[in-house]
Parts: sequence; C-alpha cells; structure tokens
Amino acid sequence: MTLLRRRSSATSSSDPSVATLLSSCWTLRGLEQIHARIIREGLEQHHLLATRFLSLCDTLAAPAYATAAFARLSRPNLILWNALLAAHARHSTLSATLAVFNRLRCFSPLPPDAFTFPSLLQSCSREPASLPVGASVHAAVIRCGLEVDIFVRTALIDFYGKCHEIEAARRVFDSMQHRNVVSWTALVVGYLNFGDLGSARALFDEMPKKNVVTWNVMIDGYVKSGDLLSARKLFDEMPERNAVSFTSLINGYAKAGDLASARLLFEQSKDRDVVSWSAMISGYAQNGRPGEALKIFLEMYDRKIKPDEFVVVGLMSACSQLGSLTMAKWVDSYIAHSSINVKRAHVLAALIDMNAKCGNMKRASLLFESMPRRDLISYSSMMQGYSIHGAGAKAVDLFSRMLREGILPDEVAFTVVLTACSHAGLVEEGYKYFELMKNDYIVVPSPDHYACVVDLLGRAGRLEEAYELIKSMPVEPHAGAWGALLGACRLHCNIKLGETVARRLFEIEPQNAGNYVLLSNIYAAADRWAEVSEIRTIMTGRGIRKIPGCTWI
Repeated sequence: MTLLRRRSSATSSSDPSVATLLSSCWTLRGLEQIHARIIREGLEQHHLLATRFLSLCDTLAAPAYATAAFARLSRPNLILWNALLAAHARHSTLSATLAVFNRLRCFSPLPPDAFTFPSLLQSCSREPASLPVGASVHAAVIRCGLEVDIFVRTALIDFYGKCHEIEAARRVFDSMQHRNVVSWTALVVGYLNFGDLGSARALFDEMPKKNVVTWNVMIDGYVKSGDLLSARKLFDEMPERNAVSFTSLINGYAKAGDLASARLLFEQSKDRDVVSWSAMISGYAQNGRPGEALKIFLEMYDRKIKPDEFVVVGLMSACSQLGSLTMAKWVDSYIAHSSINVKRAHVLAALIDMNAKCGNMKRASLLFESMPRRDLISYSSMMQGYSIHGAGAKAVDLFSRMLREGILPDEVAFTVVLTACSHAGLVEEGYKYFELMKNDYIVVPSPDHYACVVDLLGRAGRLEEAYELIKSMPVEPHAGAWGALLGACRLHCNIKLGETVARRLFEIEPQNAGNYVLLSNIYAAADRWAEVSEIRTIMTGRGIRKIPGCTWI
C-alpha cells in the first residue's frame, strides 16, 4: 500500500497534512507521490513546505526531484536556494553544484551567506581535482565578508583537510579567534586523512573540550592504522559512548580477524544501530564464517530492525559462501520487497555475485545485462559463477567480451579465467591467457595463478609438464599448486609422481588429512592395500583424523 493511500480519506488537503506526509516519507516512490500532491493542491509556492521537500530530497539522495520542485517556485528566497545547493552538494557532481551556485548569484534576492559556502566547499571536497575550485570559493568567501564566520572557516578546514592540504587547513585554524569543538575536530580529521596520526593525537590532547564525535574520529584513526591497542585504550577512557564508538572498534576487530572481541563488544553495546549489526554481519562474512553472519541477520530480522544496503551486501556475501540456491532466492525476494535501492552499483554487484555463486545463472545474467555499465567486479562474478557451475566455456567467452569492451583484467579476473579454462579442459586457451597476463597486461603471476595452470595441465593428463612448471616457478610454490598436482595424479593413477608430490605436501602441511587421503586413494585405485594400510597407520601415529563431510543445508 502506498504512502498516500495509508492516510485516511477523511484527512483534509491542508498544509499540515502534506507536512505530516513529508515527515513520514522514506522512499523515492513516496517522495514522488508527495510532489504530485503538492502540485495538485497548488502548494508549489508555499516556501516552508518547499524547504522541507528540498530537505527530504537531500535525505533521500534525490537532487533531480529537488531541481524539479525548485523550478516551479516563482520567487525562491535564499533559504530555498541554500536547500537546493545542499541537495546537489551531497549527491550531484561538482559541476552541477557550481551551476546551482552560479544561478543563485544571478537570481537570488540576497547574496550568498554563511549557509551557502559550507555546502559548496563540501561538494569541492568530494572530488580530488577540485582544489583550484575550492581555492576560488575561499576567495569568494573573503569577497563576501564571511571569512570571520566560524561555520565557514570550519568548512574551509574540512575542505583543505580532505584535499590533503593540511598546512592550508592549519593556517585557517590558527587564524581563528574563536574556535568550537567542531573546528578542532575538523583539523583532527584533516591530520588523520593526511596520515599524520601523531599530530592528530597531539591536537586531540590539546583540545579544551571534546565531544563524543571527537573521541570517535580519533578511535577510528587508530583503527584504520591497525593500532587496535591504542584504539581500545582510548575507547575505555571515553566519558560517554554511542553506537558509533562501539561500531568503529567492532569493525577494527573484525578486519583483524578477532571476531571473539568484536562479538563481545557488540553484545556490550546497549544502543546498537543498523551500522553495528552491519559490522558484525560483514565481519563474519569477510572472515569466512557465513553461518554466524546469517544468524546475526536473522536475530536482526526478528527484532524488526530495518536493514540498509550494507547489511544486505554482507548478507549476500554470506549467502554466496554458503552456496544455497534456496537461501539466495529468499534474500533476492527480501531485498526486492525492501526499500533497498538495488540500482546502486555495489548492491547490484553483490546481487549478481550471490545468484551466480548459488547457481541461479539465469537471474544473475538478467541482472548483469540490466547494468547500465558493467565493470570488472560484475564480469568476474559472472565468470566465476559459470566456472563453478560447469560452464567454463561461457566464462571464457565472457572474459573475451570483457576485453573487447576495453575493461582491463586484474589478478582476480585472470585467476577466474584460468580456473574456467581448467574446468572446461581448454588447455591451449588457458596457456594463451597465462602468457597474455604476463606479456600484455604486465600482471606478475602469483602462486595462485601457477596453481591454476598446474591444475589445467593436470586435468588434461599432462602431469610431467605440470611438475616441471612447479619446479620452475620463480616464487615458492604453495600447497595449492602441489595439491592440484596430487589430485591430478589420483585422477590419472600416477603412483610414482603421486608419491613424490605427497611427500612434499607432508612437509608443507603435515596435519592436513586430505593429502594423506588422496595418496591413500591413489594406492587403493591400484589395489595396493598394504600401502593404504601404511598411510592409515601414519595418520594414526601423527594424530591426524579424516574430517567428515558436512553441509550447511
């Protein structure tokens, strides 16, 4: 049921009714309906409603709607111009924002004020090459006599800090007669963005007054630098904490693989928000523990907490690892019925990846072809899906299409296409791409790439070539390469080479039961039961047990 239909038919068409709708709207569809109602009821010139509508456009990242509504205003005041500028500053390009600013200067009844320039500087800080434009804005600030305004100066500190012009940010800061906690915090953030953790901490310690935001940015600086001990020490010293404080440290622990500490902190947090839940779901998914990620999501779901796009991306990552087609279909349906914008690039890429890895290639292909612009990540997801599910030739064709579109493959893409060639038995094509990687795209082959080629040769029965390739590797071959060759020895019943390879694997990973089992299977295929018994005795003597198979389904 749509937003407007939920209102009683007895509700009058007065201004407060529309104002109420504005305060309860959370989707673009609802925004569109409210805009239509404003036009239908002739309220386009109501400045207060227009300001609130433009603010809602900003919240919902819809600058196009803001522009359309603004165009109907006959005499917009400076407040409305600033609201339009703010919507574009956060969600449009710098050129679009500058166009609004130039129109403001031409048509506004009043000159730009202290609310105009912070939005313009925010837009400049979002584009790396915008330093000259930002410097021009700084000059305009001086011409308008606003250089003493604390909010404008703070915006200048923020701009220069984000552009890594930390000396300019410091000059603005030092020239301020009066500073507030936001000004101090902006410079702390500038030092952190510049990578100067020491200066950031020195300024932090010098601050006459700190708020929870200041503490949080300093903790986050330590987290991003990998110094979790200092981050935790500062966290423990905080006079008050909020959800952001907990989430920053949870993210740090999760990225470091310390999920026990992350979970303990998560449980201690009393005011968890959706970002906290997202941190735990993504943390489990990124550390290869999809089952726990799913459990956290289901707990969140039971509590009726509305997810954001980062939650569903983490959920889809977990589902991809589980490989459950049933779960993938449920997640796909759940997202379709939520307010998540699936057209956002990272959401759509995760949706393609999940469907591809879970075997729903028809759905994955439909989503892939619907993309306005396909990128390397989406191509790699599709190729991997085809490769996993027995359509290696399609993966190779897709790789060729990607090259024709001018998209440069990276290490991951080459790993995927080499794996696809191996699964499809396309030996010559695999060799071609291996040489292409080294000679045309100047990608240095990693041990994983060599392992793919070893697997390619091994599956084709070219075991001696695979063995020679391993011995000639410029880097130390890892267990993956030797394991691929041992698997090929089992496939082609090559006992002599299998014994040589197995001995090397027993040295590299002596506790991996799979290697012993593979050699045992090679002996069993040749009816050499005495050697089978000997392998089992060795495993027992070393305390190695075969791990039974399991499933998440």
